[in-house]
Amino acid sequence: MVLAMVMTAVALPAVAQTQRGRPPTAAAPADASDLPRRVVLRFVTDNDYPPFNFLDEDGALTGFNVDLARAICLELQATCDIKMRPWAELMLALKRGEADAVVAGHTITAQALAEFEFTDRYLHTPGRFAGQRDKRQIDITPEGLDGKRIAVARGTAHEAFLRAFFRDSAIQAFENADLARDALVEGKADFLFDDGVGLSFWLNGTLSKQCCEFRGGPFFEPKFFGDGIAIAVSRSDPQIRPLLNTALRRVRQSGRLEELVQRYFPLKVY
Repeated sequence: MVLAMVMTAVALPAVAQTQRGRPPTAAAPADASDLPRRVVLRFVTDNDYPPFNFLDEDGALTGFNVDLARAICLELQATCDIKMRPWAELMLALKRGEADAVVAGHTITAQALAEFEFTDRYLHTPGRFAGQRDKRQIDITPEGLDGKRIAVARGTAHEAFLRAFFRDSAIQAFENADLARDALVEGKADFLFDDGVGLSFWLNGTLSKQCCEFRGGPFFEPKFFGDGIAIAVSRSDPQIRPLLNTALRRVRQSGRLEELVQRYFPLKVY
């Protein structure tokens, strides 16, 4: 969940396909050279969110976020200490001072910003529509999908988005994303609306039976999908955010971030 669009805003004509910058924060130093050097950078992540963070066949921690953390350490000439924690304990590690940063696919939301700082975003997780390959193309707009059956996982931000903007569609809420996807495969739904990153892997995998493809463009509405994915840091460490932002900028400018996106994401999420 190619590749300049990962890092930049995309102006899209369809309803709710806009994005805004992250909420303003205090001004940061312009470069890492203005800050004390960190000999070691302590990251925490979990291990069950492929392709972001997972264990490979040898039991080693790997993934997009893990390689991104290593690239950051390389830019800052710091030793990378990356430890695994259960998802529920990641932010607690920041609060306790047991980690400098959490790199695990957290989205920037108002609720999260109330407790933690975030770096500049490095990836977006837009909502995307999928439809069957053999069906005719139609406009993916509220008007174009008027009366169409749209499968979605119940209780998710994606369902809330549909009910806000696609009110005249026949929204079919399923217990989970797998059941919603099955409905599209079996022809019980005309379209599926889900997380773009997860959909890209499903569409490229065996479970979709090569039935379907992305339809329309990405939806970035921050109210529903957040302001993108970023690295979480503690408010009690004012130096870490500008330090990581400098490294992220260098990783992006060097082309390394684009390389990681191409390696870990099989289809264009955007």
